[in-house]
Amino acid sequence: MNPLEWAGARPGPAFAVTFDGREIEALPGQTVAAALWASGVRSWRTTRGEGRPRGVLCGIGVCFDCLVTVNDRPNQRACLVPLRPGDAIRTQEGTGHHDRADP
Repeated sequence: MNPLEWAGARPGPAFAVTFDGREIEALPGQTVAAALWASGVRSWRTTRGEGRPRGVLCGIGVCFDCLVTVNDRPNQRACLVPLRPGDAIRTQEGTGHHDRADP
């Protein structure tokens, strides 16, 4: 049984977003982190110095380990950002500023 069934939740229809160019499914009200976890993605950022993988740690927006680039905006906390249909999420490397669309 999955958590939606446990809670008796009946979210609205799923919609598509992309993660590093791959389409994944999200549900209304889901955060970036929740949708990535549900899709089997556990890491979506690398550290500045050593390039170590990071994902969600605290889950409440305190630690900044879950930073991700959403719609060309780096340093978005995946655990706090709600998804919208068509959002484009990218793995963030280091500070995330080198891959911005607008320098």
